[in-house]
Amino acid sequence: MSLTRPATEFAALIAGLRDFIDQEVIPREDLRSAHDGAAVQRLSAELGLRAQALGFGAPRLAVSEGGLGLSWEECCAFLEEAGRSFLGPAILQCAPPGQPDIAALEQLASPWQRQRYLDPLARGQSRSCFAMTEPAPGAGSDPRMLATTARRQGDGWVLDGHKWFISGAMRADFAIVVARSDNGVCWFLVDTSNPGFQVLRDIPSMEPFDVGGHAEILLKDCQLGPEALIGEEGKGLEYAQLRLEGARLFHCMRFIGLSSRAMDMAQDYAAQRQSHGARLAEHQMVQAMVANAHIDLYAARLMTLDVARRLDLGESIRHTSSMAKVFVSEAVNRVADSAVQITGALGISEDVPLSMILRMLRPFRIYDGASEVHRAAIAKRAFKQRLHA
Repeated sequence: MSLTRPATEFAALIAGLRDFIDQEVIPREDLRSAHDGAAVQRLSAELGLRAQALGFGAPRLAVSEGGLGLSWEECCAFLEEAGRSFLGPAILQCAPPGQPDIAALEQLASPWQRQRYLDPLARGQSRSCFAMTEPAPGAGSDPRMLATTARRQGDGWVLDGHKWFISGAMRADFAIVVARSDNGVCWFLVDTSNPGFQVLRDIPSMEPFDVGGHAEILLKDCQLGPEALIGEEGKGLEYAQLRLEGARLFHCMRFIGLSSRAMDMAQDYAAQRQSHGARLAEHQMVQAMVANAHIDLYAARLMTLDVARRLDLGESIRHTSSMAKVFVSEAVNRVADSAVQITGALGISEDVPLSMILRMLRPFRIYDGASEVHRAAIAKRAFKQRLHA
């Protein structure tokens, strides 16, 4: 294992985190306020301070900057434990869109951008969002359809465009806006207080415990200085791939945790509930669902771990992360769906969080590239490798 600290120390960290999630975080989940963004934000802020006091800082942030400095491989165990709670990733500073934004800016930000945007974001003092998706006929699964424009004005820029389903934007302090200039796709840092950055609405979604919402945004005569450009002009699509690879992996880690919690709950229920003269756990069809869930979770963990190790080694993970994202996104949905099926009417109620877990997991088959788009790209790369073999 790629360890940044002694194995015994890391094991103690994970055990402590599990206790914190089980004893202090999960009991604070209030299903009645699951769709009240303001209430969820207040609770997350409170628990975030408690997490920092216990030493459970941002997993990828350097120790010198107040984080844990974990390797990608170590993050597999950390985020699985964090992800067992709806609130865990947010309070531990490893939730999207902030975490993948941090990872991208660490590689791309100028010294001024680092001081102005990255450092406060990494310390949990500000929030970000990543604004690429657009209404039709703009960019969705195909980023080449990007319609938002960036034109030169003096030594600065003016952005115009329409974005929607921008996760986290309702409470973001700044956005990374993807736009097209004469020289290609670019990234820009835009304060949400900019007069040209207008949030039109929060688009309701099926997900519970969503702190930042999914905003529809209008960029109209949005004026920026030259320092707003991230990296080099025209390399925005390369940067998007860089950001997405780590984001997919973090999604896999935390959603493995959430789906495993769902199956734990279903097994506890099946061990007690009587049906047709026996406990549900004694019925073979229930046993088959439980067995298939554990097979899915085992395979999902191994795929995620393999991609994390490759990332630690500095290898390209474009192909492997795409395969892992497809498999894990579908596996965790199967696990949660089985958990709901085993628990019957209780599972579809909101007396327990199982139906909310299922709603939280379902969008992962769409986020960061729909499964169908990934499968097409995986197949194209496989054929290309075969032709050049």
